[in-house]
Amino acid sequence: MESQAPDTQAPDTRELESQAPDTQAPEARAQHALEQQRLAQEEKNERHVWWFLAYFLFGIHIVAFVMIYAVTHAK
Repeated sequence: MESQAPDTQAPDTRELESQAPDTQAPEARAQHALEQQRLAQEEKNERHVWWFLAYFLFGIHIVAFVMIYAVTHAK
């Protein structure tokens, strides 16, 4: 059998920090809810930025192709 050394370290603080929101103080629950909402909104905004960038780049290419066509077919 293996003998294990006694646990001499302090209790793991991650356990205390990762308590379920319903066991925390009301202020902490509210802060946690606000943080979750902020993160969700930030993710949504980031997706919108990528879509706007994609549409912009697509539009630039369409304009460039139309201009190339106009120049090559000018008389």
